Amino acid sequence: MVDYVGRIFRPPSEAPSFLLQVTVGCSHNRCAYCDMYRDKQFRPKSWDTIAADIAEAAAMGPRFRRVFLCDGDALILPTRKLLPVLEAIKEQLPWVERVGVYGDTRSVGRKSVEELTALREAGLGIVYHGMESGDDETLTRIDKGGTAEQCVDTAHKLRAAGLRHSVMVLLGIGGKDRTREHAQATARVLSEMDPPYVGALTTTVVPGTPLAQMEARGEFELPEKFELLTELREIVAGSNFSACRFSANHASNYLPLRADLPSHKPQLVAMLDQVLEVRDEALLKPEALRGL
Repeated sequence: MVDYVGRIFRPPSEAPSFLLQVTVGCSHNRCAYCDMYRDKQFRPKSWDTIAADIAEAAAMGPRFRRVFLCDGDALILPTRKLLPVLEAIKEQLPWVERVGVYGDTRSVGRKSVEELTALREAGLGIVYHGMESGDDETLTRIDKGGTAEQCVDTAHKLRAAGLRHSVMVLLGIGGKDRTREHAQATARVLSEMDPPYVGALTTTVVPGTPLAQMEARGEFELPEKFELLTELREIVAGSNFSACRFSANHASNYLPLRADLPSHKPQLVAMLDQVLEVRDEALLKPEALRGL
């Protein structure tokens, strides 16, 4: 039986993937909005456990085409520990087309372009980066552990290594008081990063998190529905990409959409403008159907 410790999370696009847990928890684990790993103490898993899970996946046969390395920031592991995992996947699961992992400014920043290139050559295909915001004041308030400039450096380093990069941003994470600054800065930083994939999710204030405590003290107020959509509109309109699949179809979003930018940018902005003009909640996803 595959060894899983605690709750396991992965990006929406990795739903059909085999989930291989190589670390337990998150080495940072201080993001104010996140409760995914607060019940875990970060630690790498043993090679014997990982090898046994890969062998079990091999016994399943080609039921999956992708592997995702869990937990929160498995890329934080030293390259010398990640390479054997990727090499074992390539050797024992030859049908796997792509291996993905969460990564951020800390984990990418600690690795050279040469190390990242070696990981790509061993089978790593995509890094998912939860940037959340391009606004440094917001990043500090939510204790993200990185700056906007470091996010841009992360994108450039991944591109230099030939790794695909998917960036996640959070609508509403700047709160009502910084909604405009958050949206405008996020559009600017995304343009500088120019990733091939962007996913926009909507902030949910989860009970027990530091963000919930901030809300209770009156230090954070989540923007209302149409303010969140205004942020989405500003991010789309203000971003300039070479070629990006932009998605806002996560379960948390009020208005699911997906588009290729810049080719569909005029139509997408026009659609958002129309929704914001009529402000009809019947056009939005009902609260009962939203979730993390």
